[in-house]
Amino acid sequence: MLTIADHRRDIAGLTYVYPVVSRRAGGVSVGINLNVNNACNWACVYCQVEGLTRGGPPPVDVALLSEELDGFLARIADGDFFAREVPQESRKLVDVAFSGNGEPTSSPEFPAAVAAVRKVLAARGLAGTILLRLITNGSLLHRTKVQAAIRDLGSSGGEVWFKVDRVGAADAAAVNGVPLDPGRVLANLRRCGNLAPTWVQTCWFAFDGAAPDAAARQAYCELIAQAADCVRGVHLYGLARSSQQPAAPRLARLDVGDLEAFAAEIEMKTGVRTLVSP
Repeated sequence: MLTIADHRRDIAGLTYVYPVVSRRAGGVSVGINLNVNNACNWACVYCQVEGLTRGGPPPVDVALLSEELDGFLARIADGDFFAREVPQESRKLVDVAFSGNGEPTSSPEFPAAVAAVRKVLAARGLAGTILLRLITNGSLLHRTKVQAAIRDLGSSGGEVWFKVDRVGAADAAAVNGVPLDPGRVLANLRRCGNLAPTWVQTCWFAFDGAAPDAAARQAYCELIAQAADCVRGVHLYGLARSSQQPAAPRLARLDVGDLEAFAAEIEMKTGVRTLVSP
């Protein structure tokens, strides 16, 4: 059975398509993995991808992706996949999500892949019934082709989950492996929110036994407040799966009370709705 702790990309035996039970989405999410070589332009310390490397994806066979997605959706609709593989309480198809083993927008084929997935969903009568999602670190929103693809996704009723884990170069470097400039993060977040419905997604955890301090929380809230008019809310979540990165022993889950307290702080300081997934 699929569980929230098992997001293996090869579980369906396919190249680009894989199912997961998503605690944040609230059911079965059909993932699209464009980064089949486990390469990403970030290196988040909590990443569950084994053998993660720096870089971009290989060329994507968009025709094969379409074939796999159509076939897998047929298995869900006409077969016994849910009965065999999915816990009773999660037997609901909620989305098709570009996520995978690296940053999906780094693929040159990302715009074509969005168009292909939309075509498959329409052919199966699922357009407007299940969401098309993009889960992204937002680092490539300055690219015009990425913007066009996100606009395309948004026009179909889809949405974006945009990663902001920490604010400030040092904290971001420690958590995401890149020294992010807060001004550029904000500009990309606002740009994304104006292209498609956008949620901020934030992984919150203890590092070396310590939770993020008051300064880190304040910096985060200040950035979110500046994007409050163009985001739908914040998904604040904890560690659910084991990191496969060298820093894994330094990470620890926070109590649900700590997450809920920070969510309340975000809402108080920014006015942005914040949902908690421990």
